[in-house]
Amino acid sequence: MRVTVLVEDYSGYESPFLAQHGVSFLVEKGGKRILFDTGQSAEPVLHNMELLGIEPGSIDYIFLSHCHYDHTGGLLGILKAVGRRIPVIAHPEIFRKHFITKPYLRSVGIPFRRDEIEELAELYFTAELIEIVEDLYSTGEIRGREDFEKANLEVYTLRGRKVIKDELLDDTSLVAKTEEGLVVVSGCSHAGIVSIVKHAIRLTGEKRVKAIIGGFHLIDASEERIERTVREFLELGVEEVYTGHCTGLKAEAAFLQAYGERFHKLHSGVVIDFPD
Repeated sequence: MRVTVLVEDYSGYESPFLAQHGVSFLVEKGGKRILFDTGQSAEPVLHNMELLGIEPGSIDYIFLSHCHYDHTGGLLGILKAVGRRIPVIAHPEIFRKHFITKPYLRSVGIPFRRDEIEELAELYFTAELIEIVEDLYSTGEIRGREDFEKANLEVYTLRGRKVIKDELLDDTSLVAKTEEGLVVVSGCSHAGIVSIVKHAIRLTGEKRVKAIIGGFHLIDASEERIERTVREFLELGVEEVYTGHCTGLKAEAAFLQAYGERFHKLHSGVVIDFPD
C-alpha cells in the first residue's frame, strides 16, 4: 500500500511542489488508485501529479471525505483531466447546504451542483461501510463519537427552510488492512480522530494500528482536548502519526513530543509505503 500526498497546506522545505489550504492524497492498494479528496482547486494537484509522474488518467476512483470546499473544490478540474467516467464515492448528504455565519454568512460546502459532476463521473453514495478494493474500506458515518470530540464547529445547514446546526455526519475516512496493522486515512476528522480510529478497529476486528494519516482538526482545540487525544493514541497503540492541514501547531508539537521520530509532518510530495 502506498499513500502519496498530492497537496497539503505545507509544500515542504526547498520543495518544487505546490501547497494549498486543503488535502488530496493518492491511495494505491490492490493495483488500484483511489484519489482521496481533491484539494481546493485542481491546478496544484495536477501540477504536483506531473512532478511525481502520476497520470490523471490512471486514477480509478475518487473518494470525498466530506463536503468542505478545501477537500472538494478541485473535483471538476481533476475529473476533466482524468478524461473518462470513474466512480466518485461520497456521503448521500454531501450536496446539502453547508455554511458558516462568522465573520459573515458564506457557503463552505462543495462548490458544484450534483448534475455538474454527473456529467463527468458516476456518483456512488453511501453512509455505511463499503469495501472499495480488497482490504480497503470506507468507514461510513462515525455514529459513536467520543464525548470530548463532539462537533464544536459553528457550521450550519437547512432542514426545510429552517437553519440548524450541522453535525457533519458526512465526515468519513478510509481504513486499510496491511501486514503491519490498520492504516487510517482521514481528511479533517470532524467526527473526532479518536472516534474514527475506534470505529475502524470495531469495523475490521484488527487491533493493531500501524498509522494514522491526515488532518485531525485540533487547530482551535483546548489543551485538555489535545492532551486527551495524544493520550488516547498512545493507549490505542497507534504506532505512527502523519499529520498536518487542520491539526494545528500546538497539537503537532504535542504529537512530536509524544512520538518523536514516529511523528511525521505532512507536506505536498510525501510518499508513504506500507507492506501489503
